[in-house]
Amino acid sequence: MKIVYFHGFASSGASGTVQLLRQMLPEIEIVAPDIPVDPQEALPFLKNLCHAEQPDLIIGTSMGGMYAQQMRGFKRICVNPALNMSKLSKVLKTGEHQFLNRRKDNQKTFRITRDIIQHFNQMERLQFKDITDEERQICWGLFGINDATVNTYDLFRKHYPQATRFEGEHRLNEKVLRKTVLPLVKAILQMP
Repeated sequence: MKIVYFHGFASSGASGTVQLLRQMLPEIEIVAPDIPVDPQEALPFLKNLCHAEQPDLIIGTSMGGMYAQQMRGFKRICVNPALNMSKLSKVLKTGEHQFLNRRKDNQKTFRITRDIIQHFNQMERLQFKDITDEERQICWGLFGINDATVNTYDLFRKHYPQATRFEGEHRLNEKVLRKTVLPLVKAILQMP
């Protein structure tokens, strides 16, 4: 079994969530790439990665949840998906930023430009295009009740019926992973 994990904004494939998933699911290979900052680069990169890896499941958190939602043809869980990144002015603002976790290329900082914000906006306008009835059945959304960063439950629900709220905030912790995410992962992986 294989899971591909998409991290959130300013994070990396070496995030604490990835480490916890590897500890909690030792029998499953967890592939966790560093996602490029610009969505014009990130979206094709992630689509190519998923087609090469052929994961049994994709899990994405926050920005990674927004990208996971767009991986048509794969079973996926979108946790607190930031479906409106370009409107998150507290998060996505121009200037130099620090990565929160170590990246494979050892980059410590990144720059957000107006062009990158515009690229997010353009992608967001097309992100729900071509959703079929079959797609609606293989995409799940998990939404923290106390998420003060992203609130896209209603938007997600307009496109996908499988949306659940959980007791938690925007960032995942071990308790939420054990109580909410892992049971759904195990149920999905047992599906035909």
